[in-house]
Amino acid sequence: MGLFENKKVIVIGDRDGIPGPAIEECIKTAAGNPEVIFSSTECFV
Repeated sequence: MGLFENKKVIVIGDRDGIPGPAIEECIKTAAGNPEVIFSSTECFV
């Protein structure tokens, strides 16, 4: 039983840090087959 089993995930990345698509790919490989329902890269100033 994985931490993300049957979960929906919202990913918010940082433009100067780790972008959303990179986090999304890591989440997709997590145990439990989580569903990414929103992914974005934002600029926090």
